[in-house]
Amino acid sequence: MKQLLFFPLVSISLLTFSSFNNQKGETYSLTVEVKELQNCKGVVQFALYNKDGTIPDEQYKKYCKILKEKIQNGSSKVTFTNIPQGKYAVNILHDENENGEIDKGFILPIEGIGFSNFQSIGFSNRPNFSKASFELNSDKLITVNVIYL
Repeated sequence: MKQLLFFPLVSISLLTFSSFNNQKGETYSLTVEVKELQNCKGVVQFALYNKDGTIPDEQYKKYCKILKEKIQNGSSKVTFTNIPQGKYAVNILHDENENGEIDKGFILPIEGIGFSNFQSIGFSNRPNFSKASFELNSDKLITVNVIYL
């Protein structure tokens, strides 16, 4: 008899919990694309950030999610899924030798880099989370400009 009462109670509890979670913890997808890459060598590394002070991140240790994708016809695209509503920024690396790092010449990167909301990068226009960030409160598609210095 106890088992007959236990199963309906557990089922009702699980249904209530799952519907409560769906209402409270809505998530979205963020699709990020890059175009006009200078060649099809290597991969594109897409790093997603969600905290102030995480950009720049030359060692790629402060991201919340990271994806890599092949290049086709000078373009690449990924979709981050199950992302909670909030403020985010994207950092792109055209990782031509697939070592997961920003390779540099004397001071400047020798591989393409890019950040959300940036069309150019320079000493007076350095990327940071505040300038690169955007609000995610629905499914979104953004295009990031890859810059070769």
